[in-house]
Amino acid sequence: MAETNDRRLSADEICRHLGVSKDTVYKWIDKHGMPAHRMGRLWKSKKEQVDAWVEVGGAASVITDEKPDK
Repeated sequence: MAETNDRRLSADEICRHLGVSKDTVYKWIDKHGMPAHRMGRLWKSKKEQVDAWVEVGGAASVITDEKPDK
């Protein structure tokens, strides 16, 4: 029998996987359409869906909070 990988990762696991802060993960979920589902008080994401979102430029279209040098 084939094993399916339906495990959902927490926001902590996603931020470690992507190398960003947890605040960034929450901002991407809230404002930029990063795939995630609410399970009680926690956000959970499938790694494959997040990776696909990054591949199509979901994270690249996000503007950082840094202010440009004058």
